[in-house]
Amino acid sequence: MGYKDVYNEWLNKLSDDSALKKELLLISDDEKEIEERFYKYLSFGTAGLRGKVGAGVNRMNEIMVGRATQGIAEFIKEKGHDFMEKGVVIAHDPRHFSKEFSELVAGIFAANGIKAYVFKGLRPTPELAFMIRRLGTASGVNITASHNPKEYNGYKVYWEDGCQVSAEIADGMTEKIEAVDMWSGVKRCSFDEGVANGMIIVLGEEYDREYLDKVMGLAIHGGEEIDLSIPLVYTPLNGCGAVPFRQMLIERGFNNWKIVPEQEEPDPDFTTVGYPNPEDPKAFKLSEKYGRELGAELLMATDPDADRFAIEIRNSEGDYIPLNGNQTGYLLVNYILEARKTAGTLPEKGAMVKSIVTSTLSTIIAESYKVKMFETLTGFKNICGKIPYLHENGYTYLFGYEESVGYAACEDIRDKDGISAGMLVAEAAAYYRKQGKTLWDVLLEIYGKYGYFAEDEPNIVLDGMEGAARIGRMMKYFRKNIPGEIAGIKVEKVIDYIDGYEDIPPQNAIRLFLSNGSWFAIRPSGTEPKIKFYFYSNKESRKEALLVNKTIKDEVLSIINSVE
Repeated sequence: MGYKDVYNEWLNKLSDDSALKKELLLISDDEKEIEERFYKYLSFGTAGLRGKVGAGVNRMNEIMVGRATQGIAEFIKEKGHDFMEKGVVIAHDPRHFSKEFSELVAGIFAANGIKAYVFKGLRPTPELAFMIRRLGTASGVNITASHNPKEYNGYKVYWEDGCQVSAEIADGMTEKIEAVDMWSGVKRCSFDEGVANGMIIVLGEEYDREYLDKVMGLAIHGGEEIDLSIPLVYTPLNGCGAVPFRQMLIERGFNNWKIVPEQEEPDPDFTTVGYPNPEDPKAFKLSEKYGRELGAELLMATDPDADRFAIEIRNSEGDYIPLNGNQTGYLLVNYILEARKTAGTLPEKGAMVKSIVTSTLSTIIAESYKVKMFETLTGFKNICGKIPYLHENGYTYLFGYEESVGYAACEDIRDKDGISAGMLVAEAAAYYRKQGKTLWDVLLEIYGKYGYFAEDEPNIVLDGMEGAARIGRMMKYFRKNIPGEIAGIKVEKVIDYIDGYEDIPPQNAIRLFLSNGSWFAIRPSGTEPKIKFYFYSNKESRKEALLVNKTIKDEVLSIINSVE
């Protein structure tokens, strides 16, 4: 059927009192909007579903959420009664319809004979990931759009290993989802009915305690070794992070901190921040205000589902400087290794994991401590998915991260975790303060010791059907026209991951290495309407590295932007 046929089918199938039908009637004269909502089905993949909330097959709504859930239920049921008994754990963030969608999901699993474990309210994504392994469930679902704008919602899916689903599992689920008749094939019961018959189980606060204990167990230094009076400011950006982050700060003994009051409570419109992505320095505007009042050395932020984490630190002039994900990663890699060596807990065969588009400076730091750095595709389903391999080969997992402000320090929490990252960064800042140093001083020491690297991760946002098509043309053009040199620097090596590379599975990404030691990568985002770029250079000074990196970036972006 064409998009107009699907639109008319929805009008015919939805009841007259349906909010979705009323929404569709309002756009009856807007052909472009109808096409945008119905030209394709919201795609299900290793990141689950993600899209704007609204009526249509290319939107997040109760029909599409129900269809996906029934398909996943069929996938689980096919594996037998014992697997169904393991159940599914479900969480949600503060976005519009997140609570309603989560209760719908629980009711569908319950109606299909699959137990659903739910939390009493908002919970961070990393707590969901931990609870899958803790409860031994078959799967997990979090209703969240992570750091996307307020118009979005999403549906993250995890498997029994506590990681987001692999490509193989996602493909199997997709086959089942596509076979579901969204109008008559979805079994469901009400949330209250599921609770009453014991198929929906509400988790008690003791499980929150277990998650927090895992976070607290990552502490390396404490007591007299750290300065607990260090002034700190934290913002949850109106998401899930406030309760566990506050509890973590209290239990670690920090006594001079403030949570940004305007951003402490959940707000699905993210009124005071707009775009709730801690990667964006604009998200720190209010944090800087309170930081100046408190004299804070460190500003910390998590995104709405508290899996991403970013910081600003004070430089030698007292100005707040936003760190990119790579730079925070340098500090964490350096601190974990230095602290564990000092504490005598650095294993003989330690391992860390980073993505293919993350800076190689962290590899240099790790190798200086005789720790092996492994590379995977982007995403923590790949980074944390490497843990079983490490165990099989005698390695001890120490840390995993990627440049998009995601950090995984605990192998029992197999996803990025803003709460544990915050705990470790606050501890590091307090540890160095005891020695008379700031995190800015330590970052400069890292550059001085291991090399002056520059990092830049720009992106181009291209919304909708036309944007997706243009991103496809950009990638196709660049593949067919790989330059022999960039900014007068010879291209020495090209890795195209489209068909996989060595032990790394396929991904739509290209990586180019230049003769001066610089390298860059290009890939479309898997969760947002954007094409992403990663530029890295290493020179004799930070200033020189930044200049070379910018020159390379400007030429590459010029090439890409020329593609219409």
